[in-house]
Amino acid sequence: MGFEYCLPVNVSFGACHTDLVGTKASALGSRALIVTGGSSTKRSGLLDRVTALLAASGVDSLVFDQVSPNPTTEVAYAGAALANDHHCDLVIGVGGGSSIDAAKAIAFQAVNGGNLDDYIFGRAISDRALPLIAIPTTCGTGSEGNSFAVLTNPETLDKKALRSAAIVPACSIVDPALMTTMPKRTLAAVGFDALNHCLEAYLANNSQPLTEIQALHGLKLASTSLRRTYADPSDTEAWEQLSLASLLGGMVIGVAGVAAIHAMEHPVSGLRDAVHGEGLAALTLSVTAHTLTASPAKYGVLAQAISGNPKADILEELSRLREEIGLDLGLTDLGVTNSDVEWLAQNCVKVSAAALANHPKLFDRGELEQIYAEAL
Repeated sequence: MGFEYCLPVNVSFGACHTDLVGTKASALGSRALIVTGGSSTKRSGLLDRVTALLAASGVDSLVFDQVSPNPTTEVAYAGAALANDHHCDLVIGVGGGSSIDAAKAIAFQAVNGGNLDDYIFGRAISDRALPLIAIPTTCGTGSEGNSFAVLTNPETLDKKALRSAAIVPACSIVDPALMTTMPKRTLAAVGFDALNHCLEAYLANNSQPLTEIQALHGLKLASTSLRRTYADPSDTEAWEQLSLASLLGGMVIGVAGVAAIHAMEHPVSGLRDAVHGEGLAALTLSVTAHTLTASPAKYGVLAQAISGNPKADILEELSRLREEIGLDLGLTDLGVTNSDVEWLAQNCVKVSAAALANHPKLFDRGELEQIYAEAL
């Protein structure tokens, strides 16, 4: 047995830990660019709370609120220009995974400049970025726990991750109390994303003992707490468990990586601007059915982790979970048509070769097209 493990994530986890943002920020810089979406953090009062806490600790702040789901490289360029124009020395991402990913990309672009695609596709590398604080308000993407920032190029529709150790947050404040205002549809999508991170990392060819331990624990937490929070939004213990599952999912893919389900979903949301977690739900059963014979023992462990039953069937368990949280979807529900299948498979091979190679079974173009068609 041999493996390497390195993931320097500094996490502050717990209810009301958002109150620490001023102290954490003042140790990193004096002028912060707050990166967020256009509405939810304002409606909840969180944005005002964060800016007040920063001011109380002597940190000036400026808000960049142009982030939307499936953030683009253009948003990163705009945010970085604003940060540089106002001499910001710190970036704070506040919101869902899109806001955290955009904040990471902005922190990177503000220092490095140039074409982000060069870094995304590995034509250039850098270990420099502005220091970053992440404050997630959804429990799913796990972006607060790794070195990835997933972006879509609006010209090519390529959706791919910028990866750099420089964008691991200097501090991630994970406050389960911030999660409870999510609509049920959002909760279902982000929670299913967290579950898939753990599932795929456990299956991954790059898995190793430490990631398998994290992935299985995260999967157990996600499968039970997602059901509980969906049924009862007042269940504070379940919110804590789901927030931890999301963090573990982000951490574990930071080391073991994702596999074919994520690889195949990114072209879907790149092309149709679909909700990422809903795209995963539409693809999971078909990808799993095509992979069962390649890793039967691991799928048995996963089925037991979800259900508690050592004789459980993974397809039945995933199907049941999708139905219970309102994610019994096909790709057609997300705007995908049969005429898109060839492009999706082609783009998947182009942008997600590493994740495809990390899957227990390597799919060729023909099988990718078959899976996409079955998932319609």
